[in-house]
Amino acid sequence: MSTPYPSSPSIPNAPSTTDPGNFIFAGGGSGGHIYPGLAIAEELRRLSANPNPNPDGPLFVVSDRPLDAKIMKDAGHSFERSPARPMIARPAGLLRFAFGWFAAKSDARYILRIAQDWPAVEDVHIVAMGGFVAAPFVRVAKRLGLSVTMVNLDAVPGKANKYIARHADRIFTAARVPAEHRDGRDWIEVPPIVRASARATRTRDECRRELGLDPTRPVLMITGGSQGLASLNNFAAAFAASPAGQRTLREQRWQILHQTGTKFEAAIRAAYERANIDARVVPFTDQMGLWYGASDLALCTAGAGNIAEIWQNKTPALLLPYPYHNDEHQKFNAAPLSECDGAVVRKDWIDPELNLEHNGSELEALLTDPARRAAMRANLEKLGPADGATRIAQALLDSIQGRSGPANRR
Repeated sequence: MSTPYPSSPSIPNAPSTTDPGNFIFAGGGSGGHIYPGLAIAEELRRLSANPNPNPDGPLFVVSDRPLDAKIMKDAGHSFERSPARPMIARPAGLLRFAFGWFAAKSDARYILRIAQDWPAVEDVHIVAMGGFVAAPFVRVAKRLGLSVTMVNLDAVPGKANKYIARHADRIFTAARVPAEHRDGRDWIEVPPIVRASARATRTRDECRRELGLDPTRPVLMITGGSQGLASLNNFAAAFAASPAGQRTLREQRWQILHQTGTKFEAAIRAAYERANIDARVVPFTDQMGLWYGASDLALCTAGAGNIAEIWQNKTPALLLPYPYHNDEHQKFNAAPLSECDGAVVRKDWIDPELNLEHNGSELEALLTDPARRAAMRANLEKLGPADGATRIAQALLDSIQGRSGPANRR
């Protein structure tokens, strides 16, 4: 176990039957599995009928990666670290997965036995946010007879989500999942899930001023997700160093916001400095609402979190799906945005020179055509609200309160 449980302060006190503290969220390893859970937890608290909700709120079970702890501490939620490990098809990786699976189940049994001491044990619900942290937790929860709701975020579910879906009592999906991946189960579709801090609530000028940017100049936002992605970072650096990129960025007076991930920050900052490009480079930001609100264009991967936040904030985007997934699920994640012509989806060629050759002209075209960006933004407006968190939270509360109202579908 990652912490001495008997003295751990993070297990919530027993909640009342309408308290959002009745829920345990399992999922971690990246912001993409954690942030949607936080968004649903926010809505649980907002919608809860209890005027004095448990101050601990729901309990989160995340991975033992440092990023997970940072996200959870910043959010102020109770959390436990799971020793679960992702499945990697190499002997050492499979061994780590096996040890992590059994250790994670041991942790889960301890946490869930405490939950079973809550007065209304029948009202304890597990919300599985997918991925390698959630799978062993769900295995134990079902053996203890607890209710499990799965929240799927990708258009092609991974191995862990396929496993969880076979055991979940109810499945919500914020992505269009083809029938061949549903295993005959009913997957309730909802719009994307976005946390409050990733929603732009101010004007573009106000967001730029808050970030210390020039409000009169356009902003390009670049992110490979909470951990960063080398191929995307290197493409951005290569574009900034190229004659066409320098001409475009300087003549159009672009400012860049670039979240690189911890491992890449220094190298990417140095690349912009060599190219004399005005860029704010950070390893990680928790100000995504301001970033999207300030931006005229996004260059990013097509992870579920990015897709949801682009949908919510109506930000035109050039999307380069993560290139190392055999199932190419990020390409399918992006389909609603590309189909409405709110985003352009291109292949990530991994090598920066190949990316520059194949994608540099598309990025240049978007940077130099404000009318096209305006049309893309208008197309994104037609998608409607990204209110998946509200719909799922209401359905969870309905279950606890015995209303079992009809699920919202689209």
